[in-house]
Amino acid sequence: MEFSEKMKDELEGRIKKLENFVADKGIGSKQLEKAKNAQRNVNLAVFGGSLITIAGITVWALRSNSKED
Repeated sequence: MEFSEKMKDELEGRIKKLENFVADKGIGSKQLEKAKNAQRNVNLAVFGGSLITIAGITVWALRSNSKED
């Protein structure tokens, strides 16, 4: 049982190393890197836009509450 678990873990590790090598050096690796960078930029833009929207709604709500008093 223990022997097969060790083999399974080692094979998974080797497969992961091979996948990483192909992603870094293989065909389309430059396009993959560009796609990762573009996705990161989109994620940052969405996060920033969400923060600005939440801050704006909070300010608007606080001002409308203070005007009612």
